[in-house]
Amino acid sequence: MAADHAPKSTKWLGVWLKIATFQSRFALPIVAIVLASAVIGLLSALRLTVNAGFEHLLPDGKPSVVELKRVAAKTAGVSTLFVVIEAPPDEPPPRDALRRASTALTRDLRDLGEPWVGTAENGVHDTVKFLEAHAGLYVTLEALEKFQEDVSYHVNKELGTLIEEKDPPPELRFDEASIKKRFGVEPGGIQSRYPDGYFESADGRVHIVAIRSKVLATNTEKGKEAIARVRAVIDAAKLTQYHPSLKVGLAGDLYSGIAEVSAISEDMTDVGILGGCMIAGIVLLFYLRLRTLTLMIVNLLVGLLWTAGLTYYLVSALNTGTGFVFTILAGNGINTSIIYMARYIEARREGVAVETSLATAHRETFGATLCASAASAASFASLLITSFRGFRELGLIGGVGLMLCWVATLITLPSLLVIFEKFSPLDRESPGIWGKLRAAWAGAFGRPFAWGIERYAPAITVIGGLVTVAGIISTGYYVTHDPMEYDMNNMRNDPSSRMEESRLKKLADSITGYVGSEGMAILVERVEQVPLLKKALYARRDAAPDDKKPFAELFALEDFIPKDQAAKLPILEDLRKKINIAIRRKVVPPESVAQVRRFLPEGEIKEITLADLPQTLALPFTEADGTRGRIVYISPTSPDLTEDARYLFRWADSYRETKLEDGSMVYGSGRAVIYADMLAANLEAVPVASLASFLAVLLVVIAVFRAGRRAALVIGALLAGVAWMGLALTLVGAKVNFLNFVALPITFGIGVDYAVNVVYRIGREGPGGAHRAVRETGGAVVLCSLTTTLGYMALIGSMNFAVRSLGVATVIGEVATLLVAMLVLPAAIHWYEKRGAEPIRIRDSRV
Repeated sequence: MAADHAPKSTKWLGVWLKIATFQSRFALPIVAIVLASAVIGLLSALRLTVNAGFEHLLPDGKPSVVELKRVAAKTAGVSTLFVVIEAPPDEPPPRDALRRASTALTRDLRDLGEPWVGTAENGVHDTVKFLEAHAGLYVTLEALEKFQEDVSYHVNKELGTLIEEKDPPPELRFDEASIKKRFGVEPGGIQSRYPDGYFESADGRVHIVAIRSKVLATNTEKGKEAIARVRAVIDAAKLTQYHPSLKVGLAGDLYSGIAEVSAISEDMTDVGILGGCMIAGIVLLFYLRLRTLTLMIVNLLVGLLWTAGLTYYLVSALNTGTGFVFTILAGNGINTSIIYMARYIEARREGVAVETSLATAHRETFGATLCASAASAASFASLLITSFRGFRELGLIGGVGLMLCWVATLITLPSLLVIFEKFSPLDRESPGIWGKLRAAWAGAFGRPFAWGIERYAPAITVIGGLVTVAGIISTGYYVTHDPMEYDMNNMRNDPSSRMEESRLKKLADSITGYVGSEGMAILVERVEQVPLLKKALYARRDAAPDDKKPFAELFALEDFIPKDQAAKLPILEDLRKKINIAIRRKVVPPESVAQVRRFLPEGEIKEITLADLPQTLALPFTEADGTRGRIVYISPTSPDLTEDARYLFRWADSYRETKLEDGSMVYGSGRAVIYADMLAANLEAVPVASLASFLAVLLVVIAVFRAGRRAALVIGALLAGVAWMGLALTLVGAKVNFLNFVALPITFGIGVDYAVNVVYRIGREGPGGAHRAVRETGGAVVLCSLTTTLGYMALIGSMNFAVRSLGVATVIGEVATLLVAMLVLPAAIHWYEKRGAEPIRIRDSRV
């Protein structure tokens, strides 16, 4: 430590001593002001919300996001909530009880009114009735003409006006099956799919009540209230009075959206608690002082609360990409206080006074911690230059948060130490076994590394170099062989956590057959554009190879308008007259008259328009203001392909922008386009953010160490650590997704922390300083890495696969950069200096 007493150091020690004296004299006011500001930060942080949708990861100006918001505004009020009523599978199906229960519940739910319940239906009774009454317009013209011909033959024969006898005569039967066949009511059609018009399963054990709510799934507060109100109505209905074994569950996009946000919030809390406990545990293990841990936690909480409060004003809401940033900040933000506390305790153990120890800790950690914090913050800030909103907000929060944690340490921790020193001085060791254990444990974290460096420096250096070369080669292979993740299932929440919800959703979708459960919605400006859009999109589909078809079908409300209505109307009028004669003449058996009247009722027959279609049929194609017919759904080639990102690119490109024959443009959005744009932005951001992060870290290191051997050693160690990380990622077959990509730029900033502290301390130790630096400071560096690693490791416990992958990638990066900084770098310096090379020094004038 000879360098610490050089003449130039006296000047800086005096400056830091004045600062320490001020913090000591005004410790209580400083702590009071800091804690008050932390409370203000907490109050602001409590106003933060969580946006679960992937569209919140893209910039608001992105065309797909703009179109998504336009469509959402036009179709607001059509969030779906399914009430699933089930009977046990081991009993005879209680069809009548289920129908009475769902009907009563539907009536009660309608009484809730808007915005909670816009409509509530337990079937498509009006649609079935409408289609049956107009079946003659939906049957093909050829089939209708054949029916007219056959009826005319038998009526004329009955009236004696038959001109020509056919041999054999045409068959004319009026049983239910024959009548349905004549009017085109085939098995599997809407009349057959919904028994008596109910949303009822084929086995009669499940009923669905479908609610359309004017509360959107993105409105967490109102969404929770809507679900709570619906649950209250269900409880009040006492459905078990209709059958004692009935069970009720909820599904639908409203329920899923609220459940997703709630799950993410709970997951963030669980991961944060797990990370906090592990970080606190390792810090306590290092110091074996509960008081030291308490001070560091208070100091860290101040920095985190400042960050959280400021986050509300910077971004107002968290998203999938930023929801876990505070766990990362906790693991890395505590590093400054670890280094500061380690140096302070070291000075106090040597019998140095409190204020002088504070000044020493300030002077000897300021440059290294500033460099490390600034480099880490710069690596986060590099994400700001990307077009990916999720990265930009993560970079903003992370960069600001790390610097605030650094500032909190400089302001808060010294004053806290002064206050606590008055009650229990740190220069006094505990008597007895505990004091001896603590003294023996001091430096334990760095001791294994120091032992290895002293004995095996050449071997460690050579092996480290070989691993680095292997890492460079494997990283090149990894990057050039498309490491991107294309399975969207690996970026979602663990399905095991929501299996029941998923089961109910699939059950409700299959029973109700709601349009849009898998398809994407396209909204045109005018109804007249719908046929032009369908023509253009079908042309794209048909032009694609058979194995590269971008979508399967298009669905529009106009599909429910019968063809050839003008030609069918006179035929139906004539057919009805002859049927009436056949009824009077008993050609139609009396028991079949009701069946015939279902499909050919009395009254005027007129052409059907979009406005005539029943509400339950038109609802998926109806906008918030009641406009019908401008929504077109495009369905995937196969539902299984919607989780394949490669297919999503193809599907999204097929409809994101379409020029019609009239020269107008139609834009598409929805989940497919949002996902595709998110992945494209991810691919674009990877090289840009990584390069920016490295350059930012390089500038920070040069600014602190100046261009020279020390800066070269720090950057070299960082690059070697990244190469080791690349080797590990290649070996485990890790894939890059929209979230874990940030592991690389973050590793540049956080990974350089360890090399900076090691090189900084080696420079102060003088000749042979590598071994002493690792022995004395190495423990604190290892602790810094462990807190950061444990913060990342907590992410592996997340329910979200993408968050887990971020935890794995960052843990690998942490371990790699730590091993290089604590083993390979000091071993190389130690070996190099033993061979007579000039030792690394650091100028005291650089604080």
